[in-house]
Amino acid sequence: MSKDRLYIFDTTLRDGAQTQGVDFSVEDKEKIANALDNLGVDYIEGGWPGANPTDTEFFQKNHKYKNAKLTSFGMTKRPGRSADNDTGLSALLNANTSAVCLVGKSWDFHVDIALEISNEENLENIKESAKHFIKAKKEFMFDAEHFFDGYKANPNYAIECIKAAYDQGARWVVLCDTNGGTLPHEITKIVSEVIKIIPGNNLGIHAHNDTGNAVSNSLAAVMSGARQVQGTINGLGERCGNANLMSLIPTFFLKNDFSTKFELNIKSENIKNLTQCSRLLDEILNRKPNKHLPYVGAAAFSHKGGLHVSAVQKDPKTYEHIKPEDVGNTRNIVISDQSGKSNIISRLKTINIDIEENDPKIKKLLNEVKDREFIGYSYDGADASFELLARRIIGEIPRYISINEYDVSVKKNSLGEIVSSAKAQLEVDGEKIICEGEGNGPVNALDNAIRQNVDRLEKYSEYLKDLKLVDYKVRILNTGTEAVTRVSIESTDSKGKNWFTIGVSTNIIDASFKALIDSLDYKLFKDNAPASI
Repeated sequence: MSKDRLYIFDTTLRDGAQTQGVDFSVEDKEKIANALDNLGVDYIEGGWPGANPTDTEFFQKNHKYKNAKLTSFGMTKRPGRSADNDTGLSALLNANTSAVCLVGKSWDFHVDIALEISNEENLENIKESAKHFIKAKKEFMFDAEHFFDGYKANPNYAIECIKAAYDQGARWVVLCDTNGGTLPHEITKIVSEVIKIIPGNNLGIHAHNDTGNAVSNSLAAVMSGARQVQGTINGLGERCGNANLMSLIPTFFLKNDFSTKFELNIKSENIKNLTQCSRLLDEILNRKPNKHLPYVGAAAFSHKGGLHVSAVQKDPKTYEHIKPEDVGNTRNIVISDQSGKSNIISRLKTINIDIEENDPKIKKLLNEVKDREFIGYSYDGADASFELLARRIIGEIPRYISINEYDVSVKKNSLGEIVSSAKAQLEVDGEKIICEGEGNGPVNALDNAIRQNVDRLEKYSEYLKDLKLVDYKVRILNTGTEAVTRVSIESTDSKGKNWFTIGVSTNIIDASFKALIDSLDYKLFKDNAPASI
């Protein structure tokens, strides 16, 4: 039985760029587009030529993608002028792309209110725009904006709009749920009606996520006959985002209801690049990845409850719908007060600690974790602190830098600036070293006191000089005069591997200090630094 071809159209570089706080550079666009091409998507919508300098420069480059067709985006010709004399269409025509996607109105309400023209003139604009690009031998696509709302309001006119493009030779007619308000059962019903007029091999779906249904709506459209799916990496997009291709692609590829019926341009070996592709976007945007994303999130295959971990170890299919490695992800056994012995053993294996199941140190470690979490620690997201705790109990962590005393002060100077100062007495190989530093807060001052004097720590200077604190979070666990504070620190180094440490105390400085020391110790341990004598 032959399979239907399913086409993937990525709009990250345009729809994603409309996200609040997102501003892609030309170099950013290049990196994302290359990752998408290597993944094997069919179309990459690069942006709107002429709309801004970044998009214009991007399209002027000579892109040589192996798998994807670079697609330029614009809108149907403006009322009152011919397609040949529309500067917007000229910019698209001159862009270095073989495919063009135009958006046009398909809801009569918008034709009246937004365009302020007649329904007939809007149809003429769609027809003439389609002719213009098809004559120029461009692969033409029509994005029917607000199609589902338009169909609900006036189905005959919405159909006329998409037929205006299709009858002129449009390769794809894409049905857009522009405000994201349509539900899956409505998508199924409407696409099933549309496909009686526009063949499924020429029909696409473009879903927004305002009701949290963009992925479901896209799947419903495909099951109803659509054969092109538009979306973005991680669901990036305006308001609540677009359909998430990082969920759709593996679903099409790995779930029998789709994999037995459809084939994609994406190769099986490239599916393993999905997690990397997802995290590349977050790295470019300089934002923390959403660990709860399906398939590619860091928590997508995390297991916390002891019974769950025991079941996963016997048969992963119990709580994992696919193998994590199929999409380039990994299983994560979470350590917390919910942990059982199986959690501890499994986690120890992931950090290469080989220990017998009946070793009493496992019970000791489990009890220590539960006791610490009772007073406020949370090893759920503090992998480095847990590893240090485990290795200390098992006896595998040497002593590095001892910090015997520290003093932190905060004062307001004559200029009205708040200045934090820190002084710490460190000990290495029996030698005491006084370090001082300033910062924009007590933790930053403590950190600077140590790292700005790293050359004086001759034994460890090479190991610590590239250490950086990436993030610092404080949470007050209870209220009152004896409030307990939990501090989490995220650190990194030149190797690009981030780690997380934690400290808990009734004093915020002390909690910060504990998390900071764990960060230093973990850096020295993972880099195989020598022990202090």
